[in-house]
Amino acid sequence: MDSLRETTAMDETLDPADWADVQALSHRIVDDAVAYLKDVRDRPVWREMPPEVRSFFSAPLPHEPAPIADVYGEVARNVMAYPMGNIHPRFWSWYMGSSNFTGALGDFLAAIQGSNLGGGNHAAGLMDSQVVDWCKEMVGFPASAGGTLVSGGSMANIIGLTVARNAEAGVDVRERGVGAIPKPLRFYASDQVHSCHRKAMEALGLGNRALQRISTDADLRIDINALKTAIAEDRAAGFKPACVIGTAGTVNTGAIDDLQALAALAAEEDLWFHVDGCIGALIAIAPENRSLVAGIEEAHSIALDPHKWLHAPFEAGCALVRDASAHRNTFAVTPEYLESTPRGLASGQWLHDYGLQTSRGFRALKIWMALKEHGVENFGRLIDQNIAQARHLTAQIEAEPALELMAPTTINIVCFRHRLDGASEERLKAFNTEIMLRLQEEGIAALSDTTVHGRHCLRAAITNHRTRRDDLDLLLRETLRLGKEVEAAARAD
Repeated sequence: MDSLRETTAMDETLDPADWADVQALSHRIVDDAVAYLKDVRDRPVWREMPPEVRSFFSAPLPHEPAPIADVYGEVARNVMAYPMGNIHPRFWSWYMGSSNFTGALGDFLAAIQGSNLGGGNHAAGLMDSQVVDWCKEMVGFPASAGGTLVSGGSMANIIGLTVARNAEAGVDVRERGVGAIPKPLRFYASDQVHSCHRKAMEALGLGNRALQRISTDADLRIDINALKTAIAEDRAAGFKPACVIGTAGTVNTGAIDDLQALAALAAEEDLWFHVDGCIGALIAIAPENRSLVAGIEEAHSIALDPHKWLHAPFEAGCALVRDASAHRNTFAVTPEYLESTPRGLASGQWLHDYGLQTSRGFRALKIWMALKEHGVENFGRLIDQNIAQARHLTAQIEAEPALELMAPTTINIVCFRHRLDGASEERLKAFNTEIMLRLQEEGIAALSDTTVHGRHCLRAAITNHRTRRDDLDLLLRETLRLGKEVEAAARAD
């Protein structure tokens, strides 16, 4: 008995020696977190880290313990103070959501519970399936469809396109590999398609050339006639047209392909119809604008991103597949150590059968809690609000002689630039890039830049529930001010 006591006394754990101290620190962290979000508008959108902060991230591996209060102090000073900025109301750079406090609480609780969502008979697994069912309902998919939560849009697209490849291959690709496909497969998308689709083609063993980029019309939507021609030419050349990818909101300009026309063409040509809806699929819940994505409900598979317009904390993507059997058959593997049992923990659904990850985090809780708190109709109104804000910004740009709108504003992405009389395209790019960088460095606003119809421009992607119209008015005033400063500095040189 003495030997047993001695052995037990030597056992270690990661639990704190004093739970009261941890509880007090946790209350302080929550207080700091509330203040962090409550006062976010008063801080710079982004700021450069000074050298002494940057050097903090080169510290060596810690070998000895440190008080958790000191550890948190380092995080507060060096991490929380220098964010990317996407929760700030004037972050319109890359297309991201802006998170929400309830979702952050959900992430915390999910981490505390610690469930692995690979599968099993437990509450987290049921909630994961429930959130997937809610996503189906939001975009008009049948309840019988398959689906899975993933890290984000890139992985959601890979899931959908993997099912498409296997369904259209004509052979058992899982057993025999892509080399056994009798005719090379062809996938089709607009020339505005997100770069993750190239990665998908490469990862699927089909190669970049399998993705045919189809020209777009004046509104940067896929040209249906050009698509028909490409399909016919590929058939004649011995390829097998397999899948058409419709984009519900391009990353460059927010253009939405004619999804109804693509669905009809896919049915006529016997193609898989996949929709990349990572930007715009959830417009389906927006009462004033849902008609923009009409036809999305006819897709065979859809990729969407709850961490964008549902503002879930990163990461949260979702892949939906109309044919649940085709979805499961693409990924399911059942080794002896993951076999189901009639009762007990292993009697639940194995969620890893619908994707690439065996170990999966509890992503559903943060989405579930925010939807329960606010209701889907509130999220729909916020989508309409962002689209209205983009139209407001567009009208202001069109009314300002010093600014130029560079692409039609379809949803919530506005492409524009500052004019510079007599300047070449090269000089205009340098001029506008300098304005963009100064906006960032002064902490005013975060924009990105892109190229539309071969011309460089600035890009404001308004996917933020904290943005107000006066923020956009401030952006224009500061853009004009900086334009004058940059032009004056160039003349002085």
